[in-house]
Amino acid sequence: MTEWLGISMFFGALVLLLLGYPVAFTLGGVAILFSLIGVATGTFSFSLWGSFPLQVFNTMSNYTLLAIPYFIFMGAMLEKSGIAERLLETIGILFGRIRGGLALAVVLVGALLAATTGVVAATVVAMGLISLPIMLRYGYNKELATGVIAASGTLGQIIPPSVVLVVLGDQLGISVGDLFVGSMIPGLLMTGVFAVHVLAIATIRPDAAPALPPEVRNMRGRDLGMRVLNAMVPPLLSIVLVLGSILFGFATPTEAGGVGSVGAILLAAANHQLSWDSLQRVGDATLRITSMVVFILLGSAAFSLVFRGLRGEQVIQNALGNLPGGEVGFLAASMAIVFFLGFFIDFFQIAFIIVPLFAPVAQQFGMDMVWYGVVLGANLQTSFLTPPFGFALFYLRGITPPEVKTQDIYRGVIPFVLLQILVLVAIVRFPAIVSWLPSAL
Repeated sequence: MTEWLGISMFFGALVLLLLGYPVAFTLGGVAILFSLIGVATGTFSFSLWGSFPLQVFNTMSNYTLLAIPYFIFMGAMLEKSGIAERLLETIGILFGRIRGGLALAVVLVGALLAATTGVVAATVVAMGLISLPIMLRYGYNKELATGVIAASGTLGQIIPPSVVLVVLGDQLGISVGDLFVGSMIPGLLMTGVFAVHVLAIATIRPDAAPALPPEVRNMRGRDLGMRVLNAMVPPLLSIVLVLGSILFGFATPTEAGGVGSVGAILLAAANHQLSWDSLQRVGDATLRITSMVVFILLGSAAFSLVFRGLRGEQVIQNALGNLPGGEVGFLAASMAIVFFLGFFIDFFQIAFIIVPLFAPVAQQFGMDMVWYGVVLGANLQTSFLTPPFGFALFYLRGITPPEVKTQDIYRGVIPFVLLQILVLVAIVRFPAIVSWLPSAL
């Protein structure tokens, strides 16, 4: 009876989430409901709720999770500083003389913004608003233009500093710094295959990705050099401050996030974009997202307490650990579940509900948890881009002009989804792609 109550609780919460009910209240409400059912049937002790305040205190005092508001603030502030716009314009001029140069610029800027903000929604929206009208104006194929913007925007899922990786590191019980280091080569690999795909399309179908007209890219020599320098130094400085301090052990991810937030404020001030109004809007956005995360944490703490009390956690972990194929079967099942759920629910919900069920089984099989975390992150990135429910597609659809249809976006992202799956398979097949850099440093 206890096991069936636990399983019913898990799938009941999942159904309510898929129906669109608020996450924190769904988790907390389901926990209260099933604890009352458990008490009524004699399968749950209400005294277990006595440990809930301690769980809440442990969550609130988690130093690693403090990095989340820092990185969210940094991403929002850099978005307001105009850094994306200058980068896209400058690199577009730099590569504009070659076919597909503007699309290549979007890929490179997407990687740079991922390494400076780590926030997918901000990157997709910023690049869509800035680059899509320009690409369409100069004759780019709609599918290629929308596909490359959505795909490049999702690089913020896997390229550090990523909020996704911070949460995964906490839930898997591993160092966020190690996860950042392990994800760098996979992130660069994805960037590389996107760039190769753009150049291949430009070569095979020149009409789909034309070069920019000479009058648009007439800047050269010293003026071009100064513009490149002015556009590239701020994001590179941010990357050095945040990632460099983590990679070389000068700071924890939380401390680096604090330094990055101060740096983002200084960059906004240098670009004359810092005002009380902009600071207020950035603070408001940070507060909203951070509050959502905190409430989800509280709901998931209540959910896991009752779920564990009803032995549901043990049942699911036993089922995952005894799948046909052993370690390979578990890996395939966990990746399929995460990929499917990534269509419908946000990564915070997946990280706080699903990942804690997977982590003990992965440890039981002796998996490298840093490698497993990177595989989960890459898998989430792929599901966020996959039609018809990928979140990145919804972000882009919200800011595209009327002449761009939803079908154009869906068809455009399919090649990039296949490329991401190819990289994901390579990470699974060759774990050294993840493990080499952490062991070398």
